This record gives sequence, C-alpha cells and structure tokens, in this order.
Amino acid sequence: MSAVIEHRDPSASQQPLASGDGARALLFGESGEVALAEYFAQVRGVAALLPAGRHVINLCENRYRFLVAFGAAALRGQVTLLPSSRAPAVVDEVRARYPDSYCIGEQAFADTPPHYWRLPESLPQRDGETPMVDDDALVAIGFTSGSTGCPKPNPKTWGSLRTSTAQNLAALRDLWPEGATPRFVATVPPQHMYGMEMSVLMPLLGGAAVHVGRPFFPGDVARALQQAQAPRVLVTTPVHMRALVESGIALPPLAGIVSATAPLPQALAAAAETRFGCEVREVFGSTETCVIARRRTAREDAWRLLPGVRLAPQPDGTLVHAAHLDAPVALADLVELEGEDGFHLRGRNADLLEIAGKRASLGDLNRKLLSIPGVEDGVVFQLDDTDAAGVRRIAALVVAPTLDESAILRHLERGLDPVFLPRPLLRVASLPRNETGKLPHDTLQALLRSRVQ
Repeated sequence: MSAVIEHRDPSASQQPLASGDGARALLFGESGEVALAEYFAQVRGVAALLPAGRHVINLCENRYRFLVAFGAAALRGQVTLLPSSRAPAVVDEVRARYPDSYCIGEQAFADTPPHYWRLPESLPQRDGETPMVDDDALVAIGFTSGSTGCPKPNPKTWGSLRTSTAQNLAALRDLWPEGATPRFVATVPPQHMYGMEMSVLMPLLGGAAVHVGRPFFPGDVARALQQAQAPRVLVTTPVHMRALVESGIALPPLAGIVSATAPLPQALAAAAETRFGCEVREVFGSTETCVIARRRTAREDAWRLLPGVRLAPQPDGTLVHAAHLDAPVALADLVELEGEDGFHLRGRNADLLEIAGKRASLGDLNRKLLSIPGVEDGVVFQLDDTDAAGVRRIAALVVAPTLDESAILRHLERGLDPVFLPRPLLRVASLPRNETGKLPHDTLQALLRSRVQ
C-alpha cells in the first residue's frame, strides 16, 4: 500500500475537497441522505486503499461512488480520466494513451477491463482532517465527445474547476431561494464534463446535494425527483427533456431545469416551461472551456456570458478568455457579439459546407430536417469519402415511423438547394446517441455504411 498523498507540491495553495459544514447533505436517494462529514471519512478510507498509479479511469455508475472515487484519487494525487464513453473500445483507447492508468468502479463486468480495481461494497472510513487538494494540482482530464472527429484530452486543475464552479453557481443561483440547499437530479453521467460540472462539482463546491442515480426514463426521473426535498433542479439534455414533455408524466414542483450537450429548440424549451411550471435555463460550454454562458431559451435568442468570460471572434471560430482558463481556448463556434456580455451563435466552422460554389451549414440543415412534421429524430452529416467528382456529399439518418424517405426529401426540397439534399437519406428505428445524446461522427459513418452495403 502506498502513501495517501502522492505527487504533492507542499508549496502550493491547498483548498478543501468540498465546501460547507460537515452536517450538510451532499447526496440523497431512496435510502436517505449522506452528509459531507461521512463523505470525507469514506474518501480518506478509499484513498488509503487505492493502487499506486498516476491516472485512474472512473467507470462508476453510482454517482456517489463516483464522487468518493474522484475525491480519493484527488487526495492521492491521481488524475481522473473522463472518457467520452464507457464503451470498452473507448476505454481501451484512453488506456493506450495513458499506459500507467487503472480503472475503478463498483460494478462487476462480464468482460473485466484490464487493471480494474473494484470499490469495496461497504466503503471504508478513516478519521482525519478535511481532505485538501492543491489548487494547481491536475485532478481530471476530460475528453471531447468525438462528434466531429477524434476525442481530444483537456486537462483540468483543481483551481480552474473551483473557479468555473463559482461561475456556474452565479449562473444558476437565482433559481432557488436564498439559504436553501438545492437538490439536483441529473440524467447525464458524471464522466461527461457537463455532468461533472453540475452533478459532481456543484455538490462538492456549490453547496448542492445530488441524487445518487442517473435516471433515464421519464418514470425514473419522476421517482428520483420525488425523493428530493425542495428546491429541486433537474439537470438534463434536450433528448431527455423531449421524452419528459411527450410522456405526459407528472413531476413534483421544480425550481428549474438546466439543459446542455445539444442545441435546445425554443419550442421545446417553451413546452417544458409550460408543462412543468419552471424556468428552463440552457447553458453553453464545451469540454475545453467548461460552461461559459447561459440563456432562458424559451424567451431569449442571445446567450449571456458568465462573469469573467470574454469572447474574441476569429475568422475560423472564437477565442474564449476566462478566469478559469490558463490561456485563451479556440472553439470552432462562430459568434456575433451583442453588447458587453451577449452573443449569438452563427454555426461552427466545421459545420460550414461548400458544394458547387454554394454554401450552407449543417446546423441549418439539421434544424430544417427536425422541423418536418412526423420526424421524431434525425441528423444530417457530411460523408468522409468523396464521390467521383471529389465532393464530400451529404447524408441523413431519420427516425420517422409515419413517413417514407421520398416524403422527407419532398419536404426538404422546398427549402434546400438541390446540392444540399442528403443522399442517401435513410430511415432508422433510432439514432446511436451516447449517454448525453450526442452522435459521434464515426458511429454515424459506421451505421450508414452498414445500411447501404
């Protein structure tokens, strides 16, 4: 067994792993609540047992066990790797990049990952001081989703995460009464950066309590929210929000709904506000930057920057300056500034298409596809391969049980130049969305190839 503290610079500024009184609720669920003091004791206990190593891939399904494993790794000076998916091939790719890594989780696998360390069923506890982490310690590496190509690593220090969490708290703080402890229920996994920010860091550093699980179906979401005291905040995605609205299920009173990971249609935001009687607040960010802006999508088109964030438009994207970033970060998003703290998204550099001298954007093509009555889900994307003329054509996969391909194309013909009509356009039973509703580019390409061969 190695020492509890590794890779620690004693001259660095140290900060608590979590803020608040030890009696405050950190987690809740069907079995009741877990207080911060108990969490600290279990972090110390697990940290003393962890294998030696510099990197750990946290595969925990249970959100509380993810929190314990993350805290224990940070206390040991180990870096938590957050792959874009827990699919074995994705985990193997991350392990290949970091050969000194091991995996941690609470579950038994049919095909156990290499170097897998399973958390004890009964988490050990150890007395001691409040766990502290160096502000400049590298504690996590998040990976982009791969929706536009190969996932890329993005390192996060404890100080940068503390600063970005303070910004997130400022962006959401007016959703619940002063002095109250908000109870968050999240449908997104903690391994995704949005899930990490809202369901791991907000409970640790923002004074919130979080539900132990990751409810998926509308009935699961309703049960999790019923286990929460008010004020309740639902952290979700447009895909889950649409399912909730269309299900007709009743939810207990909500203080607010937070949405991210994909563009939220204004009509869906308005329908959710009407249906559930609360504000839907959309946040904008990325794995590279964390959350940097917010808006009330049902009533606003423009985004509002969080405190300390500044944008600098570039010909091929946007530079993001923020207090939690060591250096400006370049995003492919194209923006138009509005006043001192507002902006409009005008697409992504990678989404811009030019075929036969004509231009369009994938974002606009997708909006037009999804606006067709009868289309339940769909995606337009550009093929990797070129045709005989050297052009990368457009394809589409559509979930539309009551329409055939020709009817969908007729709708699109009314608003699209013929060169941008997706061919092939194929109907599918469902799209291969990942845990956060995203559609990795290579998965779309593989599905299309399997259908046209």
